[in-house]
Amino acid sequence: MKFVIEHISKRYGEKEVLRDVHVTLESGRIYGLLGRNGAGKTTLFNCLNRDIRVDGGRFYLEENGRRRDVTPEDIGYVLSTPVVPEFLTGTEFVKFFQEISQDKSGRTPDQWLELVGLEPDDRNRLMRGYSHGMKHKIQMLCFLIGRPPVILLDEASNERLRRKYMVPEEYDYRKNSIYKAFLACDAVSDEVLLRNHYRCSPEIIGFNNRKYYHSRLQIQSEPGPGPALV
Repeated sequence: MKFVIEHISKRYGEKEVLRDVHVTLESGRIYGLLGRNGAGKTTLFNCLNRDIRVDGGRFYLEENGRRRDVTPEDIGYVLSTPVVPEFLTGTEFVKFFQEISQDKSGRTPDQWLELVGLEPDDRNRLMRGYSHGMKHKIQMLCFLIGRPPVILLDEASNERLRRKYMVPEEYDYRKNSIYKAFLACDAVSDEVLLRNHYRCSPEIIGFNNRKYYHSRLQIQSEPGPGPALV
């Protein structure tokens, strides 16, 4: 299955947020979308989730040469600010969600919660007292159970990844090379979709590609107002 995004554009008044976004995403792969604050990453996700209307373009699913529109059941959107029913415990909610989703995995609620790393002592507490990260785990678990074809994660794992790769909370794209940005993303992504970076020069990308990736990175760039990256 492929998730095809064709020429999506979005404006807010005079401000152009998305311009001709065009990419084909393959089933079974993880893609990392890199871009500075305000680059349009969340806006793109909101368009794909149909929370806001696009001004141009379209997106659809394609399988065995057949195209079909994307339905709400096809998209699992892990929001940057998670929303969970805080009057339930983690275990109660997972059990309820398994029932309405007709989960046939054979896993118990405890086994699902263990999968996402929720500690046993926290599973029977009301989710009202859960941390931001714990609520993200619950939200992500819904999509692991429901198994939609497309899962969008809007900065859902930043806290864990920042600790793992020692990336400061306020990452300064102006002072860090493109190689460091790739390091923080390519460990979990099969491909990196780069929206913008202040150091995307052919020399820097080419040097890091040769030195650290043995020239294995396949890098493409779209024509823009400045010179092409490669």
